[in-house]
Amino acid sequence: MEFPFDINHLFPERFSILDQTLVAGRKTAGMPHLQANIETVIDELGRASAKAQQLPASITSASKLQSQKHQLYLLKDVESNGGRGVVVGFLKVGYKKLFLLDRQGSHVEAEPLCILDFYIAENLQRYGYGRELFDFMLQHKKLKPVLMAYDRPSPKFLSFLAKHYCLTPSVPQANNFVVFEGFFVNISVAQLRKVPLRKPDGEIKPYSLMEREVVHQEQRARPWPFAPPHSPQRSVSSQCSPSLSGGSSPSRPRPQAAQVPALGRSREQSPQSPLLERCRERRSSSLNRSHQGLH
Repeated sequence: MEFPFDINHLFPERFSILDQTLVAGRKTAGMPHLQANIETVIDELGRASAKAQQLPASITSASKLQSQKHQLYLLKDVESNGGRGVVVGFLKVGYKKLFLLDRQGSHVEAEPLCILDFYIAENLQRYGYGRELFDFMLQHKKLKPVLMAYDRPSPKFLSFLAKHYCLTPSVPQANNFVVFEGFFVNISVAQLRKVPLRKPDGEIKPYSLMEREVVHQEQRARPWPFAPPHSPQRSVSSQCSPSLSGGSSPSRPRPQAAQVPALGRSREQSPQSPLLERCRERRSSSLNRSHQGLH
């Protein structure tokens, strides 16, 4: 990709590594006009990559690189364009926290280095530049390609990975990232963390509905400092409320089947119904005495 300015002057080395600072070398540091040219190169590369992948918008730009902790590897050809040089392509990487599925279907949390964007100019493809740029990144990061994740790789990129690095087949994921066989085997245990499966939301048990009704009645009653000294509200709020947060506490007796009301009738019980009184009796022995006086 050619530009109206000298690429060799802008990027002194054959490979350049850019980060948030957008500094390609000592010559470009603190020089606004050179920084502006670097931004132009990154923006044009991002637009060309989005067009090649048929994306609706660029995923690589100078402003995005400045706001994210990513790295961009840029490869140039020194001799082209009358000795001014041309940009061959770029490779953008960054660490991402991902929730992945292994072969057994277990959820695993990992934060691997990810390939976020990869582009070689169309007229310079099939000359080995892509392999050269990818190998430089692997050597710089000291990583194997199987230990990386790939964000929405195109079919051409997948063919590239299969041809040069034997990365096939992939492990299906629920997100846009692709990982390959060996990722979960070779990556260190410190980089992986099993994520417990979320329990499905089940039907609320009638016993839970009754407990919830008791709590609602207690909330409608006057708070503890203002309740009468010997009122049921004061006894319930001061003695039983702390146990409500532990619905599965071992100290709480399990309800008997004969005492469980029908689910459709639980909301029709009056505040003074025997069913609610029995619920209170299970929760506090002192409350049992107070309800015996109600009959």
